[in-house]
Amino acid sequence: MDLNSPLFDRIRTKRQPRETVRETVTRCDSPGCEAEGVHRAPMGRLREGQYLCFCLEHVREYNATYNYFNGMDDASVARYMKDATVGHRPTWSMGTKRGQAGFREDTMTAADPLGVYRQRFRRPHPAAARRAPQHSPVTIRAFVAMGLEETADAVTIRARYKELVKRHHPDANGGDRSREEKLREIIHAYKTLRAARLV
Repeated sequence: MDLNSPLFDRIRTKRQPRETVRETVTRCDSPGCEAEGVHRAPMGRLREGQYLCFCLEHVREYNATYNYFNGMDDASVARYMKDATVGHRPTWSMGTKRGQAGFREDTMTAADPLGVYRQRFRRPHPAAARRAPQHSPVTIRAFVAMGLEETADAVTIRARYKELVKRHHPDANGGDRSREEKLREIIHAYKTLRAARLV
């Protein structure tokens, strides 16, 4: 390899001088203070994410007089504190029925400009609502276990319960415990109907 080749003359480079890295020092934002502003302090309401930089002495003074609610009346402060309990997110009252004011479907339409949820929460046709079962599946199973129709009233349910307990109780069958499981099922069904306030 010939180091005196003209090819090596063309690839020689000149070194660039190193740039000195300047450290940026943040000065205290307090007027007339030349100390370093190491401590951040929030600027206040409606300026979230923006901070002032202070030295230790001035950040203590700023924190002692800082008031997030400065300029708000008492009603606005109370509303803000109430909304803060749920993280300022929309909520719906518990137990609200469809079609009544405050149901989530009413507020969802405002937050659904493309209609994505419209089909999902569409109200049923009135004729379909009349055909829909009145009771939950658990309550319907309880009616079936007791051998009753869904339209049975409280007097009929009580009478049927007494009849079935007498029929399946071990004492009424001479101590035979073979029907004990059926008795438990009937008692559970009756408790379910009582919990549904049908008895």
